Amino acid sequence: MEDELIVKDSNGNRLKDGDSVILIKSLPVKGTSVTLKKGMVIKNIKLTDDDGEVDCKADKMRVVLKTEFLKKA
Repeated sequence: MEDELIVKDSNGNRLKDGDSVILIKSLPVKGTSVTLKKGMVIKNIKLTDDDGEVDCKADKMRVVLKTEFLKKA
């Protein structure tokens, strides 16, 4: 019996720690004037306790992104 968390991108591909992903939609970052642009490649993601979110570093900031806006690179 496995209690492993399965995290999938917008296309249903499984994501793992250290994967690279691409944004499929431009996203404004709450609390800042920064917008992460569609097509931006984000490297070295970290999985969280939530199967719908990943933690990553984008534009020199630590952000948590919803997997529905990501596709595996």
